[in-house]
Amino acid sequence: MIREYLRPKTLEEALRLLAERAEARPLAGGMVLTATKEDVVAVDLQDLGLSTLRREGAEWVLGATATLQAVYEHEALLEALRELAHREFPYPQRNQATVVGTLVAADGRSVWATGLMALDARLVLHRWGQEPQTVPIGDWLPLRHEWHPGWLITEVRLSAAPRLAWEVVARSPADRPLLIVAVARWPRGRTRVVLGGWGDAPHLALDGPTADGADIAARNAAYDAQDHLASAEYRREVAPVLVRRCLEKLEGTNG
Repeated sequence: MIREYLRPKTLEEALRLLAERAEARPLAGGMVLTATKEDVVAVDLQDLGLSTLRREGAEWVLGATATLQAVYEHEALLEALRELAHREFPYPQRNQATVVGTLVAADGRSVWATGLMALDARLVLHRWGQEPQTVPIGDWLPLRHEWHPGWLITEVRLSAAPRLAWEVVARSPADRPLLIVAVARWPRGRTRVVLGGWGDAPHLALDGPTADGADIAARNAAYDAQDHLASAEYRREVAPVLVRRCLEKLEGTNG
């Protein structure tokens, strides 16, 4: 439970608090601190200026505390990415859930995490007294709960070059997905295919110079995709279909 609430005014102050107090945890939206049995000190990040969404040259920079609703409403962003933010949560939650808080709390059924992983997004991490680190989201997601709590993610960076398409299968439009496929393609042909819908994190199926074999790679990535909601056999059969639909979208639109 939350034992103490702190609201630093600078990034340096927040990093110092996280370094000096082992029980300190960043509070950035989408993170459920009260679920822990441990007493924690909540370090609120909302005064640190981390909520901007901006273009820097060939990259988009998504501030850690920007809300998913702000992403959805930002018309200059990639349309498919905005749609992912819209699909992740209903309106009330989108106004509270943040870019990074949603990733920290995500499981394999998160369309937001699946899409960012397809886009090969990178996280910028800070720690008191150390140089910032940039970590690919695909490396961080499976191990995120093992990171020392003194680290703070300040932004998500992604290339503005790729186009993105995604498809979801769910029991109803309002339900969380049984299967998610997100495909990103760069101008020179590089293609990343990521599957979600089960497990603790999305699964990379393909990262290659072209889309050749993407449907087969998706089928293989779903080989052990068994849980109480759907069988692995079902996901193996549907995944290649969704990949082909995504590729058709990328061929016929601007993403």
